[in-house]
Amino acid sequence: MIDPILNARFLRISVMTLIAVYLVILAGGIVRASGSGMGCPDWPKCFGQLIPPTSESQLPANYHEIYAERGYADTRFNSVKTWTEYVNRLVGATTGILVFLTLLASRHYRKADPAVFYVAFAVFLLIGFQAWLGARVVANHLNPWVITAHMLIAFAIVILLIYTIARSQKHNLGNLDAGRLPTNFGLVLKVAIGMSLLQIAMGTQIRQAMDPLIFQQLVHGDGGDRNLWRESFPIIFYIHRSFSSLILLTNLWLVWKIYQSIAVGSLFYRFGLVLAALVVTAILSGVSLDRLGFPAIVQPVHLLMANLIFGTQLFLFLYYRYATANKPLHENYARG
Repeated sequence: MIDPILNARFLRISVMTLIAVYLVILAGGIVRASGSGMGCPDWPKCFGQLIPPTSESQLPANYHEIYAERGYADTRFNSVKTWTEYVNRLVGATTGILVFLTLLASRHYRKADPAVFYVAFAVFLLIGFQAWLGARVVANHLNPWVITAHMLIAFAIVILLIYTIARSQKHNLGNLDAGRLPTNFGLVLKVAIGMSLLQIAMGTQIRQAMDPLIFQQLVHGDGGDRNLWRESFPIIFYIHRSFSSLILLTNLWLVWKIYQSIAVGSLFYRFGLVLAALVVTAILSGVSLDRLGFPAIVQPVHLLMANLIFGTQLFLFLYYRYATANKPLHENYARG
């Protein structure tokens, strides 16, 4: 058994790290939706400076030619986009520090539960790869596939961090009385997780279809009427939109069973309510995107909600697994 003080310390640091990763996802969504990806046309510096300028007068008079020679044609300074990208990088750097602190805190589990340490080490390696990939995003002039890979790595980091947190607390999570939940609760929860993954994958494809339109509008001012964008989207957009109804019903069933069966105020109960709120918010943001002409401010919110839904489902699944390990089901459900 790990010392309770060290266990609590690891929990605090790892949760802070998870929150930071979600902030990175949100910041990345804002950068992408606002077209700020090239706000800093070099990396790791920004316009050759550790702290970027606030006005064009702080740059060399021939900075257009300097960056054109480096392959960045028509580079124009925009203070809002520059600082949006710069803040994104700061959030990423802070996350890297927190990941390293999580790894240091996990060393106490090497004997008690080695998996916690090794998964934390895997996160540390991934965050390094993520930093390198961030540089490739700039070097490849915002290639959509590189951007998508960048987001998928962040998604993988979320999965590993949630597993690490849950695993480190499995003795506490095992105290939940989950016996009154129906026997098919775990199966439906797995299906809900799979549905979320499929929905996120479809959303990624839709996002790639939107990128050229966003680029035309933000850079050249010629993206057409946003309300008509959906007419150029692939059929997967309509599948994605309709599939959200099934996701809503499936998750509300899970939340209803939690509401009926789990003690009010327990962590499992509270996360069930959080799941319901996230799903409803994600659908409302999706409706806003579709009906209001894909406003840029809603896009990162929709992306964040999708990632939070998956993370909440994954935590609930791990919680449920630890709580039901080697425990008999409630007799009312065991007969079924």
